[in-house]
Amino acid sequence: MRQLLTLLAMLCLGLPATAPAAEPVTVIHAGMLLAVPGERPKARQTIVIEGNRVARIEDGYTDPAAVAADARFVDLSDRYLLPGLMDMHVHLLGELGPDSRNEALYVTTSMYALRGAMYARRTLEAGFTTVRDLGGEPEAIYALREAVDQGWVSGPRILAAGSSIAATGGHGDVDGYKAELLGLWTPETICDGPYDCRRATRHAVKYGADWIKITATGGVLSDTATGTGQQMTDDELREIMDTAHALGVKVAAHAHGADGINAALRAGVDSVDHGTFLDDEGVRLLKQTGAYLVPTLLPGATIIPTMDGNPFFTEAIKAKARAAAAASRENVARATRAGVKIAFGTDTGVTPHGANAKEFALMVEAGMSPMEAIRSATVVAAELIGRSETLGTIEPGKLADIIAVDANPLEDVTELERIRAVIKDGRMEYLRP
Repeated sequence: MRQLLTLLAMLCLGLPATAPAAEPVTVIHAGMLLAVPGERPKARQTIVIEGNRVARIEDGYTDPAAVAADARFVDLSDRYLLPGLMDMHVHLLGELGPDSRNEALYVTTSMYALRGAMYARRTLEAGFTTVRDLGGEPEAIYALREAVDQGWVSGPRILAAGSSIAATGGHGDVDGYKAELLGLWTPETICDGPYDCRRATRHAVKYGADWIKITATGGVLSDTATGTGQQMTDDELREIMDTAHALGVKVAAHAHGADGINAALRAGVDSVDHGTFLDDEGVRLLKQTGAYLVPTLLPGATIIPTMDGNPFFTEAIKAKARAAAAASRENVARATRAGVKIAFGTDTGVTPHGANAKEFALMVEAGMSPMEAIRSATVVAAELIGRSETLGTIEPGKLADIIAVDANPLEDVTELERIRAVIKDGRMEYLRP
């Protein structure tokens, strides 16, 4: 009776009936630790995680029992650890292949989401703990994002744009089908003129977009011969930026041609993705505005050999792909020399999921140092998405996103293609002996 009365009194006073459970403690021994890319790595470090956050980092190997009697111990003393990687341009719901154009006829929204869960898992096991998905069926990608957040599905945390804001007939609109299907499948984010583009931007945010993705220029994989120059007008671009920013949402611009890159930058875009034909004016505007370049070199390096015999690649697509591939690496070299902020992105989905880290070698070949390339996928990517307080480095108070490889990626950046362990939110998601 006394226990019952005590319980009732605690409930009436708003006090917890039982003491809150202590957060689980994990102790990791790291052989080498690059806690903050850009700074020197340290040997023989102990990382203490409480719940899903880094509590502290100690020199030497601390006895787990001295930290907590029930501490979980992860021995990575023969591994090289660094922060979880971030890919700022992916498409988790699909993967380019010979049947890609026909999939719209038979793949349901639910199946897109379920397939996306498979690709999300591959992405996580490749060491990428955060991604920005810039274009996918809205209901499916938002559901996948929420399922990951709820812990129902294993995958990277997802910032999703849904369908692109695009001009009628431009890249991002539906193309290549008969008229009845074009009318049926046209996204509600297709717009014409500034006021209609204001509506489309508000529509995207209303239905769940974390980011607005615009297609300022033509695209390589659109089945049209409309080129890769500017397609959205200056007044449309300005209205999208003003509307999105007023709602607290940033904007990423798919942009290949220099005219479209520069128009998007003058309008106030937050990131230029691809930036294939970046010119000196574009570099100046990137520096002036503080916008980020997300180069996505991987498609240009990998799809050209796959085009012959693949029915997806029409003659119009092949011509654009060859021109873009020839120009794509120079944009990274020019931007690196100028000190432009470069964030890591791959356009994965155009290329196979799980192979995201192949981008690192391409960035190094284009003139970045291994440390600069790693920073682009950690520190700089966290800055771009406004998550520097919780992501991008392994420091006390930050979310415990940690990956491990066998050897020093500063000496051989391709080590990042061979991930041995992935910890996300303090939880071991992948461990390879």
